[in-house]
Amino acid sequence: DPKSPWHDKRVRLAANLSVNRVAINNAGYLGLGTISSSFIPHSMEYFWQPPLYPYDPKRARALLAEAGYPNGFDAGDLTGETFSGSGIGEPVVNDLNTVGIRVRLRLLERAAYLKQWGDKTLKNIILAGSGAPGNAATRLEQYAVTGGLYAYGSYPEVDGLYNAQANETNPRARRQILVKMQQIIHERVMFGPVLEYAYLVSIGPRVAVDNVNALPDNPYTAPYEELRLRPR
Repeated sequence: DPKSPWHDKRVRLAANLSVNRVAINNAGYLGLGTISSSFIPHSMEYFWQPPLYPYDPKRARALLAEAGYPNGFDAGDLTGETFSGSGIGEPVVNDLNTVGIRVRLRLLERAAYLKQWGDKTLKNIILAGSGAPGNAATRLEQYAVTGGLYAYGSYPEVDGLYNAQANETNPRARRQILVKMQQIIHERVMFGPVLEYAYLVSIGPRVAVDNVNALPDNPYTAPYEELRLRPR
């Protein structure tokens, strides 16, 4: 939307520079999360590592002023679901407000949140998260390509590259295309990634086999059928 402050890349970059990801990781996840500047997990095939955003609220305010918002602007709601609202939503809202991007946290029950997001009725800022399996291509399809379930639109170049990689049978060439997509997404600051969760799991003394990390990238103690208890 050309009339939206978010249409200006400087505003999107300012938002990223305003978020203190290290503090969020330390406070909410004991520093065990993985700070990231991509919405694609590091472990997924075809992942490209973009440079991390530094925490620089001074530069964020300067960018807002350059974009025509020296006093900031009202950004409306930051909508998320209750699971991630306190750990990430609240500190992000505080950080954005500090530099002048005035935003309010709005938390929804998960089913309502996902339905409204899929229906494209959520506005302003959306607090997103996903545990879906796959690779970089499957994650890009849903969030960064026009027509994706959780995508509100994209750039023609990104859409074109996605179609090109889908028809590419050479794995090396496909990787190059997917890396190029991720580079464009980062260069144009399409998202404001924060971190990859660290799931904190407690294991009682009676558990002999807990299955933590038995399944790659699964944060839970699964499969449950293989849990074992110590005899009393």
